[in-house]
Amino acid sequence: MNALSLNRNGDPYAHARHRMVERLRERGIRDPRVLEAMERIPRHLFVEEAFWPRAYEDHPLPIGYGQTISQPYMVARMTELLEVKPGDRVLEVGAGSGYQTAILAVLGAQVYAIERIPELAARAQARLEALGITNIVIRVSDGTLGWAEMAPFDGILVAAASPTVPQPYLEQLALGGRLVMPIGDETQQHLMRLIKGELENRVEWHGGCVFVKLIGRYGWTE
Repeated sequence: MNALSLNRNGDPYAHARHRMVERLRERGIRDPRVLEAMERIPRHLFVEEAFWPRAYEDHPLPIGYGQTISQPYMVARMTELLEVKPGDRVLEVGAGSGYQTAILAVLGAQVYAIERIPELAARAQARLEALGITNIVIRVSDGTLGWAEMAPFDGILVAAASPTVPQPYLEQLALGGRLVMPIGDETQQHLMRLIKGELENRVEWHGGCVFVKLIGRYGWTE
């Protein structure tokens, strides 16, 4: 990944971003690498300019086509649970605006991101290129199928909810790999982390959450 092409001294949102990171720390985010990545990536550039003044508040924002950029706390929590190490191969499902993609890339992962809406994928690609982030590949496809030709993955992060874990994710996750995604229906979801084992998988639950539906062959139809 190249250095971010952003002059911090000329960034009017640097202070707001720092305050966002302090709030994340107060809410229990402990991984210093995650906090550093969140302070480094300019979240306001991943939403429309009209939303820039609200970009560092801790809530989702619309990005068009019925989709949202996740709240900063949820981005940080999911990233922390994924335990990304430099050089990890990570599958991201539901790239959206590309913000979560950027966080994973800054942590040193090779990110394979899937977005089912072509317009969002194109905008995400443009934003990431403008920031000089190159250790990512984005494609438009059914995210519930995963990305078999690039497997196995050390981590899979899914930013959309499904009633069950799509079978392709289990098949494409490396031994010892982490899958982080929301599981549940349209009204009640819980954040799950699955760690793949030789004989059985370890499953953990990390609180309630609200995400858009995971659309595709192994998720919701619409």
